[in-house]
Amino acid sequence: MDPGLQQALLSPAVLAVLGLCIGSFLNVVVHRLPKIMSREWWQDTVDYTLGDPRAWQALFGSKATAPASFAPARKAIAAELDALPGLSLSRPHSRCPHCGHRIRAHENIPVLGWLMLRGKCAGCGAPISVRYPLVEIATGLLFAACAWTFGPHAATLVFCAAIALLIAMALIDLDTTLLPDSLTLPLIGLGLLAALAGWSGVGVRESAIGALLGYFSLWFITFAYRLLRGVQGMAEGDFKMLAGICALLGWKVLPAVLLLASVVGAAVGIALIAFKGHKREVPIPFGPYLAGGGIAAIFFGEGLISFWNL
Repeated sequence: MDPGLQQALLSPAVLAVLGLCIGSFLNVVVHRLPKIMSREWWQDTVDYTLGDPRAWQALFGSKATAPASFAPARKAIAAELDALPGLSLSRPHSRCPHCGHRIRAHENIPVLGWLMLRGKCAGCGAPISVRYPLVEIATGLLFAACAWTFGPHAATLVFCAAIALLIAMALIDLDTTLLPDSLTLPLIGLGLLAALAGWSGVGVRESAIGALLGYFSLWFITFAYRLLRGVQGMAEGDFKMLAGICALLGWKVLPAVLLLASVVGAAVGIALIAFKGHKREVPIPFGPYLAGGGIAAIFFGEGLISFWNL
C-alpha cells in the first residue's frame, strides 16, 4: 500500500470514526451474544442432557434409566426454542425492546442518532440507555489514541482489535458474569498471531509464555482460594482473558495488569459493600478490571513494567 494512503487511513481522525462504528457494533454484541449463548445451552439441554440416554447413564450407570418426566420436559423446551425468532449478530435488524419499533438508519448513526432522539425511542418514547453512546465514544477515542501512539502501522490495527474485544468482554461480564470463549480465545489467537508476524513488538516466545502464565496464574490463585475458603473465586473465562492480554503484550506485563485490576476491583467492591449494600456473597465480575488493566498496559506497558521492576 502507498505509504501516504496508509498514513491517511490509519490517522487518528479516520480511526476515531471507525471506532465510533465499531463501538455501535459492540453494543449489539454485548446485547445479543449472551442471548445466543443461552439459546445454545438450552438446545444442548434438549439434544444431549434430556435427549440422549447416554448422558444420564454416563453419570448414574449404564443400566440406569432417565426419569419419565424428561420426555415431556424436553418436548416443552424444544417447542419454546422453536417458537423463538432467529437471532444472530446481524439479524434481525435492531428494534426497540419495548415496542418493537425498527431502528431506522439515521437513528442508528453512532452518538448522533442518540442525540437526535434525545435518548428516547422514536416509537414509544422509552429511554435509551446513555451507555450506548458512551461505548461508541470510548471506542472512538481509544482507536484514535492507538493511531496517535503507534502510528500508521499494523500494530495500530492489532491493538484496536484487542481493545474492541476487551470492551465487549468487560461489558458482557459486567451484565451477565460471563466471558464468552468466542471473545477470549480470539484475543489469545490475536496476540500469538501478532507476535508471529512481528506486529506487536513482542517476541513469539514471550507471547507464548505470557499466554501460559496469564492463564495459570489466575488458575493457581483460584485453586488456592478454593482450598482455603471452599469457594470458587473466579471462572475460567477470567483465566483465558488474562492469557489473551499477556499473549498480546508479553508475560512481563502480568504483574502490573493483575495489580491494577486487583486494586481497582477491591476498591470498587469495598465501595459497593459500604455505600450500595452489595452483599459479600454476591460475586463481582473481575473481567471489567482485567480489561481496564489490559488497555492501560497497551498504552503504558513499558512504564508499568519499569515501575514494577523498581
